[in-house]
Amino acid sequence: METLSIPDLINGIRSGDKRLLGKAITLIESKKPEHRKEAEELLKEIMPFTGSSVRIGITGVPGAGKSTFIESFGKLALEKGKKVAVLAIDPSSSLNKGSILGDKTRMEELAKEQNAFIRPSPTSGFLGGIANATFETLLVCEAAGYDFILIETVGVGQSEVLVADITDVFVFLKIIGGGDELQGIKRGIMEMVDVIFINKVEDENQIKAKNTKVELMRALHFLPSKEKSWKVPVVLGSALNKKGLAEVYEKIDEFIQLKIRNETFEAVRKHQAEKRFEYWVQEYILQVTKQEKSLEKYYKHHKKNASDLKSNPSTEAKIFVEKLLKK
Repeated sequence: METLSIPDLINGIRSGDKRLLGKAITLIESKKPEHRKEAEELLKEIMPFTGSSVRIGITGVPGAGKSTFIESFGKLALEKGKKVAVLAIDPSSSLNKGSILGDKTRMEELAKEQNAFIRPSPTSGFLGGIANATFETLLVCEAAGYDFILIETVGVGQSEVLVADITDVFVFLKIIGGGDELQGIKRGIMEMVDVIFINKVEDENQIKAKNTKVELMRALHFLPSKEKSWKVPVVLGSALNKKGLAEVYEKIDEFIQLKIRNETFEAVRKHQAEKRFEYWVQEYILQVTKQEKSLEKYYKHHKKNASDLKSNPSTEAKIFVEKLLKK
C-alpha cells in the first residue's frame, strides 16, 4: 500500500480526490494491525464531517436488477444536483476472499460521472449482505461530501435485513415471477422495507405487475408499521427504461422528511452506531485473544472442544469468556 499520511488522506477526501478516497477505504478495509491503527486515527479525524448524507440500502434477489436500478437512480440524483457514492457489496471468492463480480463493470455510465464514486467491496465471508467495514466506508464517503450513499447488497437471503442496521431507507427490488408472487420473500425482509420497487415492468406484463402490487400491499397491511404514519409504497417501473425512478426518489425523500418530523431519524442513527460499537467490541476481543499467547492457549483449547463436539460450542464459548474476564 502506498504510504500516505493521515493529513494527506483527509485533505484528499475533503477535496473530492477519488484516488485518495479509494486509498482511505482500502486502509479501512485492511485487517493488518498497523493499518487498523491508522484507520482508527483517520476515522476519528473525519467524524465532524460525517452524518449529512442519505444512506440507502438496495436489496433484492439475484437477477432483480439492483445494479441497473442503482445506475439509473444514481444518474437521476446527479441530474438533481446530488453527489452519489455507491458501495457495491460483491460475493467473495472462497479461495482469496476477493470480490467476484466487480460491480464497477456493471455501472459503466455512472462510473464515468464526475460526481459519482463506485466502490466494489468483497463480503469476505461476512454475513448480512454487507462487508464488515461498510459502515466505516460510508462515513468516509460522507466526509467526502456525497449526498446519497447507495449500498447494494449481495441479495442472498433473510440475513439481508442486517443492511437496515446501517441505512436510513431500505429499498426492496422485486421482479415478476411465475406462480405465487410472494413465494420466497422472507417475512424478515418485508418487515424492514421502506419502499418496494417492482422492476422490469413492460407493456406485456402490466396486468401481472399490478396483481403483484396488490398482493404485496395486502401482505404489508398485516405487518407492523416500521415508522409511524408510513405506508410502504409499491412502485411499478423499469430501471432499464428509466420508468418509476422519479417516484421512488420522491418516496425516499418523503420517508426521510417523515422520520425527521417524527424525531426518529437521529435516534435510529444513534442506535445503529451502538450496534457497530457492539460489533467492534467482539472483533477487538477476538483480536486480542489471538495475539496474547496465554489467552490464545485457552482459546484454541475451547475451540477444539467445540469442533470435536466434546461440548456444546456455546458452553465452550461461555467458559472461555469467563476465563478471559478473569485474566
